[in-house]
Amino acid sequence: MKIIAALLTVLLLITSCSNKESTGKDKPEMALMDESTSIGELPSSLKEGLSEKEQDELRKKIMPSLDDDLTPEQRFLNLRKDAEAGNAEAQNSLGSMYFSGDAISHDAQGKVKDRDPETAAGWFFRAAEQGHAGAQFNLGLLYFTGEGVTKDTAKALDLFTKSAEQGNIDAQNNLGVMYLIGEGVAQDFTKATEWLEKAAAQGNEDAIRNLEALHASQAESKAAVDEKK
Repeated sequence: MKIIAALLTVLLLITSCSNKESTGKDKPEMALMDESTSIGELPSSLKEGLSEKEQDELRKKIMPSLDDDLTPEQRFLNLRKDAEAGNAEAQNSLGSMYFSGDAISHDAQGKVKDRDPETAAGWFFRAAEQGHAGAQFNLGLLYFTGEGVTKDTAKALDLFTKSAEQGNIDAQNNLGVMYLIGEGVAQDFTKATEWLEKAAAQGNEDAIRNLEALHASQAESKAAVDEKK
């Protein structure tokens, strides 16, 4: 069964990197997306403007595994079985389900949790250890935000790097921004540009905007230096 893995995304957007004092509009900004698309669910951007019937037709085209006559419960049990057997793709998908709340978890008192980032982190870790780029990215996000694990930007950087080196464009963008703003690592505009360009070359719109902001900031700084000469 082909698993459609849910992707947790974080957009680390910048505005300007100049050193001048301001109201804050010149400073790098970070915005966290709150949508985590679960297995079997279309992202909101794809559902926009479509009727329920059209959504169902699109869902079957891009998620053929859903047309298998299995109940959601059986599909989940199969996924968990694959994950427990060591399938990294299944482990990453299962982690996404626990993160989004599509997989049922209970606390110590037996109360159903809305979401379970701790269990999600465990499954992401198992898949990341096998070199799964998506899981490395997902686990990196949890370390960056401190959900399910103790916040550790150095570990987030390491995981984003491993994922980015495998071509994950979201990891490349995030890695570029971390170098740009010096989050969890020494600020390095050269490396920031390198990773943002890699993501931009693959069409990542956030990286494209980040590069534009970086170049504009550098041009502004150069102009300011030239003006003082």
